[in-house]
Amino acid sequence: MSDIAQLLADASSQLTQEGAPYALTNLSVGGIDYRTFKAVPNSVRELLDVGRHHGDACFVEYEGEEWSFNRFYQHTDAIAYQLVNRYGIQKGDRVAIVMRNFPEWMTAYVAIISLGAIVVPLNSWGQKDELLYGINDCSAKVVFCDQQRFNLISDELVKMDLKAVVARPSETISSNNAESYDNFIEGISGIEVPFFEVTPEDSAMIMYTSGTTGHPKGVVSSNRNIIQAIMSFEFGAVCSAMANPKAIAAMMASGNPPSSLLAVPLFHVSGCYAMFLLSLRGGRKIVMMYKWDAGKALELIEQKKITTLSAVPTMIMDVLEHPDFDSTDTSSLFALGGGGAACPPRFAELAHQKIDNVYAGTGYGMTENNATCSNCTGEAFRYKPNSAGVLLPTVEFKTCDESGNELEKGAKGEIWLRSATIAQGYWNNPEATAETFIDGWLVTGDIGYLDDENFVFIVDRAKDIIIRGGENIAAAEIEGCLHD
Repeated sequence: MSDIAQLLADASSQLTQEGAPYALTNLSVGGIDYRTFKAVPNSVRELLDVGRHHGDACFVEYEGEEWSFNRFYQHTDAIAYQLVNRYGIQKGDRVAIVMRNFPEWMTAYVAIISLGAIVVPLNSWGQKDELLYGINDCSAKVVFCDQQRFNLISDELVKMDLKAVVARPSETISSNNAESYDNFIEGISGIEVPFFEVTPEDSAMIMYTSGTTGHPKGVVSSNRNIIQAIMSFEFGAVCSAMANPKAIAAMMASGNPPSSLLAVPLFHVSGCYAMFLLSLRGGRKIVMMYKWDAGKALELIEQKKITTLSAVPTMIMDVLEHPDFDSTDTSSLFALGGGGAACPPRFAELAHQKIDNVYAGTGYGMTENNATCSNCTGEAFRYKPNSAGVLLPTVEFKTCDESGNELEKGAKGEIWLRSATIAQGYWNNPEATAETFIDGWLVTGDIGYLDDENFVFIVDRAKDIIIRGGENIAAAEIEGCLHD
């Protein structure tokens, strides 16, 4: 075993032993046994309430605005209160978010999921029919949206008698079914928030994902799924830090407080979990971009002393290869994460060539397992840049042939995963659920293998899927558009 693989194995063993912060336990859910982190909260609300301790520190910067953690939670509490008292939202009701990346996207998300309702983040890149499909499919009771999305769907919302809350409206809202975000929460402060009692197995989120069929499927995740996923991200970060002491020492010596540039959609697990929720819990600042632009990203890195840029590999390569890169002060930039798509060899080459002491990495996961399978950063990524990272200790991994028969370890085949982060199934789609979720295992549709040092490799897709900027697009969707 290589030095870095051994260091990671030793760190994992130390962190997961009895009495350690990430101690493991066996848990039976629905007759299926899982390895899970032991010391975890029982609800996503408890998981995210940790962020309240960060007080007046800056959480989000957006277009010159600064949102402290206190301001953020004041908004979430007001939203939760109004959802119950004005719109009658109850435990298990679905509330959709249909807007671009705004601070209000984040406050709505935390309010809904903390309340005990089910949050439904929809793809804001979708056209009218796609957005309405998701809203109808989940039977949303309320929709949080921005002006652009509201203009697309407002007429249909009236027909469906659905309430809409519009963030940052640029036009007068004349619909009786809609009101502005500011009016919605106006005057609501210092109130007691009416949280509902939830269990770890209660559904918390429906996130839609494109597969190989025409309509996206709503992936239903429980409180436990999300909690274990966030704990997995945090475990991976701590484990990697222990195995990369020189890199972490260099970052600490820089004197720049941790901060991230948010340039990926919040409606995906990568943006929602790795950027948003982890920063909320960890007290780290997020600088949010209105729209992706590599030149603007460089300006923000210099001005805001950004330490972390995590995005689709092509986006990061756009920054590293930008003509202004060498003339921009990027000395604060330390960590690069290339998730959402396979990392091409050029990504690793550029990262190590352009940034001194870079702490670069990647990971593998999908919506159906709440983005948790494997990750590697620092020396592990330098050692095996073509891998998708080291398998997490809470994840079972196997490869199977086309008939579902398990292959020997190291043999290439379709990847099957089992962990407590794997979703409950697809919303209103028992057929697709039965095909993808089998006895606690997730049939990923990816072809790959696990090597003798516990590194995961992805080599192909079992079915046709197009990936554009980290976004899955079914071939059937393209064909349908052409026919239309």
